[in-house]
Amino acid sequence: MSNDKLQRSYLPMSETAYYILLSLAQIRHGYGIMQHVEEITKSRIKLGPGTLYGSLSKMEKDKLIAVIAEEERRKMYQITPLGREILTQEISRIRELYHNSKQMEADPHVGK
Repeated sequence: MSNDKLQRSYLPMSETAYYILLSLAQIRHGYGIMQHVEEITKSRIKLGPGTLYGSLSKMEKDKLIAVIAEEERRKMYQITPLGREILTQEISRIRELYHNSKQMEADPHVGK
């Protein structure tokens, strides 16, 4: 799949995809990703095995992540340069949303 098609497929990104890629800034196995996402979202997001492993499979196929080792039947995943590029684009999009929201809050005419 071309990078343009990948960008259209992943941007805007689901929270699941976002937090998986964010978690893989550090090498982790699937259960480690589940724990990390739950921890950083203060249990707001709890990834189930079906959701997680389905997403990991798709992201691996799309070359956003790679399996770099297998230890005791656990695959160790890492974000790829392409995955990091797409995550960076999503972070920029989220920053824009936040910036625009803050501007609207400062506008005394909003909500009137």
